[in-house]
Amino acid sequence: MASPDDASVRDALGRLRRPAVRRRVRAAIAEELLGTPRSLGVVLAFVAFMLAVGIGYYAPTAGDVPVPLWPLYADSAVAVALGGVVLLSLVPAVRRGGRVADARTSRALAYLHTLAFVWLVTFGLWPLVSLNLAFSRYVAAPDAWIYYWGVLGTHLCFVGLALLFPAFGRTTRGALGLALALAVGNVALDYGLGYHPPLLYEPGPLLAGATLAIAVGAVWLAWRSFPRLDDSF
Repeated sequence: MASPDDASVRDALGRLRRPAVRRRVRAAIAEELLGTPRSLGVVLAFVAFMLAVGIGYYAPTAGDVPVPLWPLYADSAVAVALGGVVLLSLVPAVRRGGRVADARTSRALAYLHTLAFVWLVTFGLWPLVSLNLAFSRYVAAPDAWIYYWGVLGTHLCFVGLALLFPAFGRTTRGALGLALALAVGNVALDYGLGYHPPLLYEPGPLLAGATLAIAVGAVWLAWRSFPRLDDSF
């Protein structure tokens, strides 16, 4: 026989299937984590730390990549940088003592919110595939606790951060289209031209296909999650 606690958990999970409940939960978490200068500052500091780590990861190999392609080559670092800019856009509202949900919106911000969301989700989930395709190499490598567990943990934080953005952000059809086009172009650059992130193995079609599927799924999730700014581009 199920205990009352089990029934309560099932009821709570059942309520989370409702979009309105998920929106309220997301808004509450966003206010808790981003709604005061102190809490927003802590999150920004963590994002800055992840950005520094990401730049350090790509810097040794960036010289082999044409400079104009750096924004598409340094996938994770760019994702974190975009997320940081989104958070900085909240500073005026938070300093005034307003709610995160009351942060200003504009067409430019809608494009920023959408692209940051897609990049953070895509490259937050990407290591789950890329590292596990060579699991034995990564867990046997020196400092595996950094290069496997550390990478997985920090990149999943990307996803958690991105999922807060619809609490205050907006999107448009044009923003979703641009994010999809850039995501497809990024996969073509990484695996068609060979400018993929540094790995302990040479990636093949499986990783390319998985990355494309994750990116398309991230765009779909943005489409489902964000309120629309309006119906124009």
